[in-house]
Amino acid sequence: MGAGEKLSVESKRSTSFPLGIVVRRTVGVTRWAKHVWKAVAILPGAPKAHWKELRREGDAVEYHAATVNLELHRTDTDAYLSGLSARDPAIYIIMRPALDDRPLDIVLATASPYEAQDYADTGEELVEKVPMPEGLIALIRDFIDEHHEEEVFIKRRRDKKRIDLEEDGIGDARIRQMADVYRAPNAKKEAIH
Repeated sequence: MGAGEKLSVESKRSTSFPLGIVVRRTVGVTRWAKHVWKAVAILPGAPKAHWKELRREGDAVEYHAATVNLELHRTDTDAYLSGLSARDPAIYIIMRPALDDRPLDIVLATASPYEAQDYADTGEELVEKVPMPEGLIALIRDFIDEHHEEEVFIKRRRDKKRIDLEEDGIGDARIRQMADVYRAPNAKKEAIH
């Protein structure tokens, strides 16, 4: 695509770029957990990786675990604004236990705290908050500036119809009297022979 060409409508609705995920393994503190895994950093624009060891300090080892695409969608700009307005803007890394030889499966990286909360609510995934670098903050802010549209709050008005004038569906329909519509109907007593 040349410099003068415009992006297609589809490419303007969302954008994505690669993020390398750095995961640290430390020794577990209980006999039930041999290791503790924690996402500690991101590498914007990183090439593909498969649990490549980056550095080792004593028992702690850091891996470039995977490279996933951070996707930004124009319909989620409210969530991105919420994330950027936090004291420490972050990227959320969603991980789950892997079914193969890898220790963890890196599922997703997101800038939306709402999406991260959805994954945290299931309890099946591990959600880690990683600080967002300044360059990534600027890129997401530019995306928001281009796509965000404020939603105007419109208060819903109640209709004036009186719904308390008709007693439809109150009590048990098998009771013919209006005295106590909430009592249970009498069971027919059969004569014992």
